[in-house]
Amino acid sequence: MNRTAVLAEDDEDIRQLLSFKLDRGGFNVEGFVDGQACLDHLHEREDLPDVVVLDVMMPRMDGFQVLERIRDDDALADVPVLMLTARSREEDVVEGFERGATDYVTKPFSPNEVIARIERLIG
Repeated sequence: MNRTAVLAEDDEDIRQLLSFKLDRGGFNVEGFVDGQACLDHLHEREDLPDVVVLDVMMPRMDGFQVLERIRDDDALADVPVLMLTARSREEDVVEGFERGATDYVTKPFSPNEVIARIERLIG
């Protein structure tokens, strides 16, 4: 089973850790350091990824902006999006869900929990 996860995270250590865990879980991981590069990639893909994981605070375009663009794009609108962020205040979590996040995990996080949540999201 060939599954793809698109990961936008500007922290290299977190990106590498999640990429490793996702790879071990059977995903092809496509990682990006900023939201604009991630969004450009999503528009260039010929097929849909199984899941998108977005940090909120990133250069060029933040995760909330990427999420909104994904939800506004008919071709991408149904892709599960997990927000992974240090923004843990209640209003941040609510904003994430209001903008269309499928799930929301705050940092610091358990990599195994993130993988379990992704597995649940994609069935």
